[in-house]
Amino acid sequence: MKMSSVKEISADELKVGISRVWIDTNNLDRVLDATSREDIKKLIGLNIIQRRDKKNHSNQRLKKRINQLTKGRRRGPGSVRGTKYARYPRKRRWITTIRALRDELKTLKEKESIDKTTYRKYYRTIKSGSFSSRAQLVSHLKTESLIKEDKHENDTST
Repeated sequence: MKMSSVKEISADELKVGISRVWIDTNNLDRVLDATSREDIKKLIGLNIIQRRDKKNHSNQRLKKRINQLTKGRRRGPGSVRGTKYARYPRKRRWITTIRALRDELKTLKEKESIDKTTYRKYYRTIKSGSFSSRAQLVSHLKTESLIKEDKHENDTST
């Protein structure tokens, strides 16, 4: 039998690719004399035909790099790829801000610190981009005296 045929059948029997089949060069005559799949199975049993180990690639360098990044290393100006807004897009910044502001407005409404009309008015105002943070929103509502203080908050302060 041809060597290529032996390798193919061996690969099929060992359930590996052809490149991972190893044949002992000292017993080539026995390998070439094999005429059937059963003969090849016997050669595998005698360890004349064997399965090679996979070639593994080390992850050590990657792990070291990730560890350094978690410590804040490797983040200097030489490592910066992409513009400011490619790294943290304007839209992502807008989304985080608007969600925080809407959440604050919602909690104020649920606590009944503001009424529905105020909620609706300031929901629209937030959408226009008038406020940049929760603190700014609350401070504005306090200066406009639109926030009703809870009785529970006054009791705990005394």
